[in-house]
Amino acid sequence: MLDIAQRPPMYDPVAVQPMRDELTWVGFEELLTPAQVDDTIQDAQGTTFVLINSVCGCAAGSARPGATAALQHSVIPDRSVTVFAGQERDAVDRMREHIGQTPSSPSMAMFVDGELKFFLPRHEIEGRTDEQIAGILKQVFDKLCAKEGPSVSKEKYDQLVHAKACGNKIPRNAEA
Repeated sequence: MLDIAQRPPMYDPVAVQPMRDELTWVGFEELLTPAQVDDTIQDAQGTTFVLINSVCGCAAGSARPGATAALQHSVIPDRSVTVFAGQERDAVDRMREHIGQTPSSPSMAMFVDGELKFFLPRHEIEGRTDEQIAGILKQVFDKLCAKEGPSVSKEKYDQLVHAKACGNKIPRNAEA
């Protein structure tokens, strides 16, 4: 039996790399282990925006594009981090423990000094456009954050290419 920390990714890591890259392009930091998640949330000072990434269509169509657009706002979180459902499964499980809500991917959360202040589950992402998701997040940023945005220059953001693949087309990892 595999230890939770040894569970392999469910999807081909090469196939999902573009889904990671669009978030790191605008300043998200990937958390790959439970220890990184704990260090980030337990020792947090200020605001920490969390995106639980996913291979599903609503992640591609509205969650990632909405989150990246929101980080171009004039006020942004102190830190933006991401974990990838179905990939670093132990890190995702630990993040979900910190969030304390029904597991949902994609989903988004905002912590202030390590305390959950906002959660947007998948069922509130589905059916919304990326512009609507960005609008919700900008309102949260205006209420909870103080850091001056954007996360990257307009010139860099304009070069961003969103990964539009759906999980149905992503090969499963044979080891999972």
